[in-house]
Amino acid sequence: MVDVTIQDGLAVFNVEGLDKLWSFRSRIEIPLTHIAGADANADQVGRWWHGFKLIGTDLPGLFAAGTFYYHGEKVFWDVRDPAKTVIVSLEHERYKHLIIEVADPAATVAQLRAALR
Repeated sequence: MVDVTIQDGLAVFNVEGLDKLWSFRSRIEIPLTHIAGADANADQVGRWWHGFKLIGTDLPGLFAAGTFYYHGEKVFWDVRDPAKTVIVSLEHERYKHLIIEVADPAATVAQLRAALR
């Protein structure tokens, strides 16, 4: 799971618990100006193939965590429960998308969208 906070013009994505081990990441900081959008769409996440794993863990049907190469782009995944997933679209960053599980997807999307205004 990932905890999302906004501070000093940055969106900070803190990877929690053992997910740090599985994803090989503990924190991702993205300038708000590089966030193109955020959406909570569990149906879309369920249809995505994770891509080719570059570094991390992929146990089909259980979870995906780490950096994946998907349709020519790097994507960060940290998802166990697709129903709690947020997709953050990025520009000018290492990753094209962050596909992350959060405690409250609607609140996280609202928080990110409000910060982008």
